[in-house]
Amino acid sequence: MHHELMLKIKSSPSQVQCIEGYVSTLKKTCKFTQEVYDNILISLTEAVNNAIIHGNEKDENKYVRVNCEERSEEVVIRISDEGQGFNPHEVADPTLPQNLECCGGRGVFIMKKLSDKISFLDSGRTVEMHFKLA
Repeated sequence: MHHELMLKIKSSPSQVQCIEGYVSTLKKTCKFTQEVYDNILISLTEAVNNAIIHGNEKDENKYVRVNCEERSEEVVIRISDEGQGFNPHEVADPTLPQNLECCGGRGVFIMKKLSDKISFLDSGRTVEMHFKLA
């Protein structure tokens, strides 16, 4: 069965609270496990936070769009912002000794670890994450 769920939020950090309800609705629709729910919730929260803060620079005239699509055996989530984009290869590795005590800089690392596949599209303005359902 094919399901698609969309969300559009203003670029305000207070809007991140919408993500938990969105993922709960997604879980009911796509029927995935608690582990997949946790991985999606954490990854999506990180991605939306990055889109609001770094992508759209908290400009409330700009939006973050989340699109989730259930495909055979997986859920694909795309998060897009209206910012300048970024090069994911230039993000510092938070596990290197010189970065261990840095505040922040772990979002992309977390998303890579918790998703089954991740891609950065549209010059870094869109993050696409894949989560296997089983």
